[in-house]
Amino acid sequence: MARLTYKQRKKLPARDFVYPKKRKYPIEDIAHARNALARVAQDGSPSEKAAVRRAVYKKYPSLRKKKKK
Repeated sequence: MARLTYKQRKKLPARDFVYPKKRKYPIEDIAHARNALARVAQDGSPSEKAAVRRAVYKKYPSLRKKKKK
């Protein structure tokens, strides 16, 4: 995962964040999306977890775990 500097993060469009107004949980690439899932799993409330999962899986459907039959 490429590290985001302050300047790079400021330049990201709002659509690259789960919470655009707070600019929280950047998901501009798949590595940052995975990291957002991991961070929210550690510290997020149930509503935050749901919001992050929804945003990440919408942008990167390949990250969704497939159910075994």
